[in-house]
Amino acid sequence: MSKYVDIAKNVVHLIGGEKNISHMEHCSTRLRFSLRDNSKVQLEVLKKVPGVMSVITGVQLQVVIGNEVVEVYQEVEKIVGVISQRAVSSDKQGFGTRFLDFLIGVFQPLVPAIAGGGVLKSLLVLFSVLGWLDNTSHTYRILTMIGDAPLYFLPLLVAITTANKLKVNPLVALSTVGVMLLPAMSTILAIEGGASLFGYTLQKIDYAYQVFPAILTVLLYAQIETFFTKFTPKALRIFLVPLMSMVITAPIALMLLAPLGYNLGTYLAAFILYLYDLLGWIAVGLLAGVLPFMVVTGMHKAMLPYAISTYSSLGKEILYLPASLAHNISESGAAFAVALKTKDKNLRATAISAGISAFCGITEPALYGVTFLYKKVLYSVVISSVISGLYIGINLVEAFALVGPGFPSMSMFISETASQNIIQAFIGFALALMISFVVTYILFNDKPFESVLDNNPTSTTAVENTVNELTQPIYSPVNGQVVELSSVNDKVFASKVMGDGVAFIPTEGKIYAPTSGEVALFNGTKHALGIKTNYGVEWLIHIGIDTVRLNGEYFNLCVTQGQQVNTGDLLCEFDFNKIKDAGYDVTTMLIATDGVKRVQDISLIAVKSGDVVGTILL
Repeated sequence: MSKYVDIAKNVVHLIGGEKNISHMEHCSTRLRFSLRDNSKVQLEVLKKVPGVMSVITGVQLQVVIGNEVVEVYQEVEKIVGVISQRAVSSDKQGFGTRFLDFLIGVFQPLVPAIAGGGVLKSLLVLFSVLGWLDNTSHTYRILTMIGDAPLYFLPLLVAITTANKLKVNPLVALSTVGVMLLPAMSTILAIEGGASLFGYTLQKIDYAYQVFPAILTVLLYAQIETFFTKFTPKALRIFLVPLMSMVITAPIALMLLAPLGYNLGTYLAAFILYLYDLLGWIAVGLLAGVLPFMVVTGMHKAMLPYAISTYSSLGKEILYLPASLAHNISESGAAFAVALKTKDKNLRATAISAGISAFCGITEPALYGVTFLYKKVLYSVVISSVISGLYIGINLVEAFALVGPGFPSMSMFISETASQNIIQAFIGFALALMISFVVTYILFNDKPFESVLDNNPTSTTAVENTVNELTQPIYSPVNGQVVELSSVNDKVFASKVMGDGVAFIPTEGKIYAPTSGEVALFNGTKHALGIKTNYGVEWLIHIGIDTVRLNGEYFNLCVTQGQQVNTGDLLCEFDFNKIKDAGYDVTTMLIATDGVKRVQDISLIAVKSGDVVGTILL
């Protein structure tokens, strides 16, 4: 368990701490964060954390963990705590980015419930076809209802996820949306010939299985709750805010927003079907070919609104999931081919694990551990995905459960009315596995290429050899001799009450930047200055002991407040001899000012500026 704790602590620290997180969630392989300030992310250090496969910036910060993501997420939750009550960030991102972040935050948490119910229903069909279970029995019908429940109550699930994303009361939001699903409301709308509210005739719509009516309703509810919370006396908020929010939101939703959302979902599904009819089977092959790039950047999550809406309306999906079948199994075949051909033991172990994972429908380990490290593997996956995707598209394979296609979930392609659907799906499965395996085995060699995920070449061996603790080197800011901080003639510095660090006896009057960062000037005496780094440490450089009494005499600063500097830049010049002649000790201290004792491996040697003298544990 300590491994997961270490990963979680490092991730939270390197993305700016728990206060920088406005929303977090996880999918099957990734931690997903919406941050208040993306500039606080120490991206390059984060990529090197043991247990982190990759880091993707964009709509959300995505930290790819792999199959252990649930365990790491649980540890992150313990560190971060409940963030749903925090104020929403003043996001500096553009509208498109924020909109996609909102959609992912609403739809991503729905997938486990929908996937579980869908697979259960597909298994029941399989049991019925095999004669193991009578589809007219009460057992079959009740189990089918269990599988159908997540879809039937989809508006309520969406109400909760939308409310959580908007940081408003999820139970009151759910209650407001729940009005649409009340049996009495369904009776009024569908059976009694319609109803009128304040003289306005309500549309006859069955809101079960719908997504967008709930989203629009909670969007309005959030605005009204915020308004009344601001102006309602605290003693009355517990009942008055929910009362006013519900009584205003629900009627407007029934009259305007819910019908608008229903039509929006209908038009979206119709538009996708139109594109599918226009492009035909080619669409499945083309989508399969670009899925490696969509998944590796996280953009495949943008398909969720369409997939969930289409699946809830039609009970099936004909584009995204069939294309995913071709891509997922192509990743598996390619990884197995790499495992068989490579001479690198570490890569072989990674490829076998990634191949099994992709075979089961989870492709991220293969993508980050193999495919995007070797361009010929990437080419092979794309070729296989397109060819097998075209075959799947030609044969009109349809998916009947919203879950990542893989061998354990192949029952998702079983149809009660089209017996050939599952057969064609398995043929597509076999094609993807064989084509990717053969092409990869022919093309692959052990030479990695510059991954599109990083600006630097990487390899599995490099990941395996990453140290277990994150450190940063400490560079000397002077030419001189390194001494123990505890030996300096100043009790405050020597006791490390201000923080851990290292001391130097300079041999000339120049101070250089020991790291890159932002300059912080503390007073007008010029004898001390700071560097705020991008890896979370603030360094204090204190020139001499009691030199504050010189009031800046003999010191000349070469930088200004807030200036960005790089390692080795000249920060300050001082008259070395005159300061010594005035009776002052010129010992210079480099202090990490957070008070934590974590400087290590100090070398007591003569150094030049820029030499590594030790490390600091982050």
